[in-house]
Amino acid sequence: MKKKLLIILFLFLTITTHLVPISIGDDISDDEIVDVNAEIISSSTSDSKITIPETNSRACVVIDRNTNTILYGKNENTVRKMASTTKIMTATIIIENCNLDETIEISKKAAGTGGSRLGLKTGDKITIRDLLYGLMLCSGNDAAVALAEHAGGSIQGFAELMNTKAKEIGLSNTNFETPHGLDADKHYTTAYELAILSNYALNNKTFAQIVGTKDYTITINGYPKKLSNTNELLGSLNGVYGIKTGFTNGANRCLVTACKRNSLDIICVVLGADTKKFRTSDSIKLINYTFDNFELVNIKDLINEEFKKWQNINLENFIINKGITNNINIEVEAIDNAIIPIRKDLIDSLNISIDCEMQFEAPLAEKTCIGNIQVYISEYLTLNYNIYNKDKIKHKTWNSYLVNILKNYSSILEYNLKSNIL
Repeated sequence: MKKKLLIILFLFLTITTHLVPISIGDDISDDEIVDVNAEIISSSTSDSKITIPETNSRACVVIDRNTNTILYGKNENTVRKMASTTKIMTATIIIENCNLDETIEISKKAAGTGGSRLGLKTGDKITIRDLLYGLMLCSGNDAAVALAEHAGGSIQGFAELMNTKAKEIGLSNTNFETPHGLDADKHYTTAYELAILSNYALNNKTFAQIVGTKDYTITINGYPKKLSNTNELLGSLNGVYGIKTGFTNGANRCLVTACKRNSLDIICVVLGADTKKFRTSDSIKLINYTFDNFELVNIKDLINEEFKKWQNINLENFIINKGITNNINIEVEAIDNAIIPIRKDLIDSLNISIDCEMQFEAPLAEKTCIGNIQVYISEYLTLNYNIYNKDKIKHKTWNSYLVNILKNYSSILEYNLKSNIL
């Protein structure tokens, strides 16, 4: 009998040690310890050959903040749950529409919200600003509901504000149902669109300040409470200045990271990592890969140089049928993002081609697009810029034809006179 009991106890311990704890919250309830310094060391490589990082996360992307150019992508356009990275949009809506110094009272619904929490109770008094710190640092779902009720009247009303903002930013594969990101069937985004949203949010100084804060003390009912940021890379990895962690059973581990070193400023998104350790190591791999292997190139100077060469060869070959002149003044459209990151091994293969119409019928309106310049770097990046004529070229009038006839006659007469003299 004792032997049977020992066997049963052994089987029970074996099974329970392999069970995954069910959680509906964020990383604040996660006891998995990640040594960021160890991950940084293990992600480095002395190999001079550029190798694409292998990642555990289901979807990842790295974008350049200045141009939104994708520098690395893995299933970056695949729709996925995003857990508490949702709160990037929640904070954005609140910051843009609310008085952050206003004090509000916490409802029973907000206080009863599960998962990761700020620790609010029904009737608590707290400012919107402090709720935002509770939302973004310790990922308080209770803070998210309180803010949603204040700004949208209800969770559903706030979701409508979120989706309206998503469309405004241009997020076509994103939909929000909640302000906190707990799993819901119609609550989703993509790694790329989450990066675009993050880039938009970080342009707000208040948002950037909040997500870049490691520790902060808020006040609830006049009593202080210290908060610590759940973002394990903030303050640990060179250049990291935000922005948000996330975890649910449906989304797995998620992390959005903003990092700047010298002039290169990026956003890294990892979604669907199996563990917090994988989430951290994937982010570090991608961040270090980007800064080690990409170089900023002034694409505007290269385009202008190539365009000038092309004009020297082709400018006199334009024909404007029935136009008062064949002289055309052309320019390239404004290049807003002059400096872009290019992978070092692809810089020498950069190719600039110019395709332009050479013959037109007058009149030709000013700012007419007559061609384009294509910059091909690799399969990951092709840039196109339009070529315009700067000035209007009018159709010839009868007077113009008469003047031309007289000019031609004068030229012939002058030639004949010179010939006779000789």
